[in-house]
Amino acid sequence: MDPTQLTRLTTGQPYPLGAVSDGLGVNFAVFSANATRIELCVFDARARKELRRFDLPECTDEIWHGYLPDAQPGLVYGYRAHGPYDPRNGHRFNPHKLLLDPYARHLTGPVVWSDALFGYRLNHARTDLSMDRRDSAPAMPKAIVTEDVPFNWGNSKAPNTPWSDTTIYEVHLRGASMQREDLRQPIRGTCAALADPRFIEHLLRLGVTAVELLPVHAFLQDRFLIERGLRNYWGYNTLSFFAPEPSYLQRGPNDLRQAVRRLHAAGLEVILDVVYNHTCEGSELGPTLSWRGLDNASYYRLMPGEERYYINDTGCGNTVNLSHPRVLQMVMDSLRYWTTSYGVDGFRFDLGVTLGREGTGFDPGSGFFDAMLQDPTLAGVKLISEPWDIGPDGYQLGNHPPSLAEWNDRYRDTVRRYWRGDEGMRGDMAARLCGSRDVFDRRHRRPWASVNFVASHDGFTTQDVVSYDGSHNEANGEDGNDGHSENYSHNWGVEGPTDDPAILERRGQVQRALLGTLFLSDGTPMMLAGDEFGNSQDGNNNAYCQDGPLSWLDWTQAQSDAGRALSQFVARAVSLRRDHPSLRAARFGDAAQEICPGVSAIAWFDTDGGPIDQAAWDDPQGRTMALRRAALREDGSADITLLLLNPGAEPATFTLPEPALPWLRELDSATPVPSAPVSESEIIVQAHSLVLLSAACMPGVVPGAAS
Repeated sequence: MDPTQLTRLTTGQPYPLGAVSDGLGVNFAVFSANATRIELCVFDARARKELRRFDLPECTDEIWHGYLPDAQPGLVYGYRAHGPYDPRNGHRFNPHKLLLDPYARHLTGPVVWSDALFGYRLNHARTDLSMDRRDSAPAMPKAIVTEDVPFNWGNSKAPNTPWSDTTIYEVHLRGASMQREDLRQPIRGTCAALADPRFIEHLLRLGVTAVELLPVHAFLQDRFLIERGLRNYWGYNTLSFFAPEPSYLQRGPNDLRQAVRRLHAAGLEVILDVVYNHTCEGSELGPTLSWRGLDNASYYRLMPGEERYYINDTGCGNTVNLSHPRVLQMVMDSLRYWTTSYGVDGFRFDLGVTLGREGTGFDPGSGFFDAMLQDPTLAGVKLISEPWDIGPDGYQLGNHPPSLAEWNDRYRDTVRRYWRGDEGMRGDMAARLCGSRDVFDRRHRRPWASVNFVASHDGFTTQDVVSYDGSHNEANGEDGNDGHSENYSHNWGVEGPTDDPAILERRGQVQRALLGTLFLSDGTPMMLAGDEFGNSQDGNNNAYCQDGPLSWLDWTQAQSDAGRALSQFVARAVSLRRDHPSLRAARFGDAAQEICPGVSAIAWFDTDGGPIDQAAWDDPQGRTMALRRAALREDGSADITLLLLNPGAEPATFTLPEPALPWLRELDSATPVPSAPVSESEIIVQAHSLVLLSAACMPGVVPGAAS
């Protein structure tokens, strides 16, 4: 196809939105309620030269559309939008700026920073009230028309793992493989490396059931980072809601589909971390790349009476206006597209509170939540919200509607503080171990709604939680003023790396206790990639701009003796969780329900084997405790576990509670002992350690009675 031979646009159709090929031509449709004219710009195959401009000939229900006969997949295009440049009233149309199609499925490459990308004249006295007339096309990525051919998924099917059986592995697609010396350089950091059989085998050995990928939507490399010699590593600055990040691809979008297919074939689900709360265009001083130039007043929430400025509930300069039906449609179309076209099994919503905001604030019955929860295409996918933003009443943990799980930062902070040895943590720790029922046991929600984690991409790795008292973010170039101010961490004797065997032993004890707790708690466990072998970020707790060895997984550490031992411990804990239903409650239920004679669903004990009374719960110096849980298996037998926890600096002796049971010692975070029967009535739990025991009985049969 020679784009220079394309000579005319016919009327076309207003649906579907985006650029859609029917084999004989391409239909273009783009939303703008306030534009007066929109031009389709066609470029050469190398996206360098603009060949033709066509006015979209029709506008139906605020959708501008046209059909280009003889156009074929591979056509490179963009838009220019005409209308008022009137920032005070929310309009920022500037036809000198080439705009990405919000529905673009594939992009030519990254933004090349230039002052021409801004709709206003930089350094002008009137700032964004001025208008810049330079052409931004040379600096802009362009959209590529894709062919709507069904991908061959072969015999692989989505695993559809039940929520109560789910274990999540949060991983950065690029960082997972950049230091994989067993891979060729061009493959590292791409989808092909994600699908490498050796990486998949590593996940299967751990026993995780899902990978949660940091953003794979195309994202912007921020100018201020480029100028510092840094990069937007995490990717929370979306440039396109439909196109995968070009740098993660070798050939095209099918690279990601192939990775999903291979992960599915191994029984692993794929969850995408998605950013719909804001875009990469930033505040009124940001660039004009797509939505701002197409219809600023519709796509963004603007300050009432001061429409020049943006409502900034996200802290990223702007907030996407999901109260507008066409903007909501765009997000819903994006979710459906990733589900149907890429086979994605779930989504984690960055700043999910923002998505649930209406004019009056956060609303669990917002248009976005209502639309998503009734959508049949999304009915089978896992939905996870980050339950906070920086806007008014921005912390909404536990207040999301049923069917959504939520990142539980209270779990993270409580578990870290408990194993650090803080005072007064026993009661809060008990709640976190039991699925945070104080937060989630409402509206018939299940324990899986609590996504438990002790570390995530945002903050310290677990290795750094036990190695640093404070953050060390100097490499970010922000004078150490960025990142979490309170990490609830402790270095156990010296800041950072050390060769002191006593400190290393203590750190290892606490590290295993943290990870063991994660997998032995009710709720959905999520582990940060690399935590299984002690990956460190040198104390940086905000590595969003560190696209280098500091953030990439260090696989040499995984091959060390310490790394292998920790991975084996993690795999053992995950295996125990899978084997024991009492460690992953499917519902909250009645804690006092008797599962076997004398054995309730949940019971708490002190070191003397007796129940913890109220005075002991209230004692700020109380730290040790034992949690007994019981649940029925499918065959009618009862599974019983006893978790003994000692965050203190000295060993603790626990008397086993009545009734006497044929206990089996399953896990000891202080030592890699094999499973063995327990013959004594007392168990010694080492300092900074936990021990898990298990037993079984038949309902109605008195435990320990002679047969």
